[in-house]
Amino acid sequence: MLKHQKYCVVTGGANGIGRCLVQEFDKKGYQVAFIDIDKIHGEKVLASLENTGRKSFFFLGDISKQADIEAFSKAVIQHFGSIDILVNNACYSNKGILSDCSYDAFNEVLHVGITAPFMFSKLFLNHFQENASIVNISSTRAFMSQKDTESYTAAKGGITALTHALAVSLAGKVRVNSISPGWIDTGFYHDESYIPNYSQADTEQHLSKRVGNPIDIAHAVFYLCSDEASFINGQNLTIDGGMSKLMIYHGDEGWSLNS
Repeated sequence: MLKHQKYCVVTGGANGIGRCLVQEFDKKGYQVAFIDIDKIHGEKVLASLENTGRKSFFFLGDISKQADIEAFSKAVIQHFGSIDILVNNACYSNKGILSDCSYDAFNEVLHVGITAPFMFSKLFLNHFQENASIVNISSTRAFMSQKDTESYTAAKGGITALTHALAVSLAGKVRVNSISPGWIDTGFYHDESYIPNYSQADTEQHLSKRVGNPIDIAHAVFYLCSDEASFINGQNLTIDGGMSKLMIYHGDEGWSLNS
């Protein structure tokens, strides 16, 4: 448990990696504030937290909207007074050029994935505790793509670049790093009855011989926010089981392209 009370903020905390982070930070004794557009799952996650006597809270809001960003930030400051960790996790996809992603739809993804993390960093700037950390959740999609993923890929490329820009600007006050998950199976953190069903190809394309789990990302977030990582700043940590390092050619090790 913590020697002193600490406070954590997570965006997109109702499902997936964000939900895992909220619950794992709670287990470690943090008071956690999280925002999401999913009211049902947000309230369910809040009810699941172990430290019910603490000030942890769920805020129903849409971080593509400036008013919701500012309202949530104000609520965090009122409830907590100070912040130790900010995890900018929320993002989603409106697909891309082949599916005729519109101007507004594209920019909405950028608002959630890039503008909101910048604004939260700015609005919390004078409330970060000593040795505070910001961790931005990027993606291996920032460096590699499938077709028709431009909105999400652009957002993840942007948050990766924003990470080192903020690290420079906030040097000496807040450490800023990012994590780029690869294939992380979030199924259980959307539906607790979920049972994974992987093919051999699913596992073999990872050097670690398995698909990732949200807890893999949580462990990395904890490390980056710890005193042991005090010399890590402005960096991106790829966590993908080595998937992006494996070169695959047609006919290589049983792989073939069926066009």
